[in-house]
Amino acid sequence: MTVDRATEGTATDRRDRARSPWSVVLGTALAVAFVGFIALGVWQLQRMTWKQALIERVDARLAAEPVAPPPRTAWAGVSEEGDAYRRVILSGRFVEVPEVRTQAVTALGAGHWLLAPLRTDGGDIVLVNRGFVPQGVEAAPPPAGSVTITGLLRISEPVGGFLRRNDPASDRWYSRDVAEIARARTLPAAEVAPYFVDAFSTAGPGVATDARWPRAGMTVVRFRDPHLSYALTWFGMALLTAFATWRLVVSGRRFRQDRGPRGDFHHAGAIPHR
Repeated sequence: MTVDRATEGTATDRRDRARSPWSVVLGTALAVAFVGFIALGVWQLQRMTWKQALIERVDARLAAEPVAPPPRTAWAGVSEEGDAYRRVILSGRFVEVPEVRTQAVTALGAGHWLLAPLRTDGGDIVLVNRGFVPQGVEAAPPPAGSVTITGLLRISEPVGGFLRRNDPASDRWYSRDVAEIARARTLPAAEVAPYFVDAFSTAGPGVATDARWPRAGMTVVRFRDPHLSYALTWFGMALLTAFATWRLVVSGRRFRQDRGPRGDFHHAGAIPHR
């Protein structure tokens, strides 16, 4: 059998040229994916370190003795990292304005947190989360006269909650946005602390002191730390990408070896050219 080697060589060259760009594109994509997966894995390890430091910091604050909340001169420096979940104690009198109910879901079901402003003995105003009230249930009014509150310092929540924005005009609240609540209740902004306090129950966490609502001491302090599993997932994806790259290189090398130096394929049992 006669074979036109010129025609055969031209066809082989065309296949090689068609294959080469796709190999480069695929190899580049795999390299970019590998670097991206490694970067994501490292980022998750960094997040894990940050989260573990946060948990240790909060645990230490929860175990500490209650202290006075930050005074007005320190309000500008109050932050989530530096102050959240500190045990604080404050004394004063509740301001006679309507309380604010913000939407909540607890172990007792759906309902609201009940927030009331407290004028401290130092003249500041601090919003106090008096506790949980089930949906449609009336709550006891704030106690009259001087009171002492112990609880957890919490940072204002200005971004809303439950995927909804607060609606002050309709008195519908989905987050404990201190500044917005202060405006809605016409409290003097300069005197309102940029944080609120989740009150503890005097009868123990989640237990009412009497049969009435609200029920204090229901703050749940728990942080998820899934970052190690996320990091292992990303590193596993990087390993699979590296394996796919290796397979691509090996397949290309075998193809070139099988083709031979002149573009002819050499397989066992192949019919030689005549």
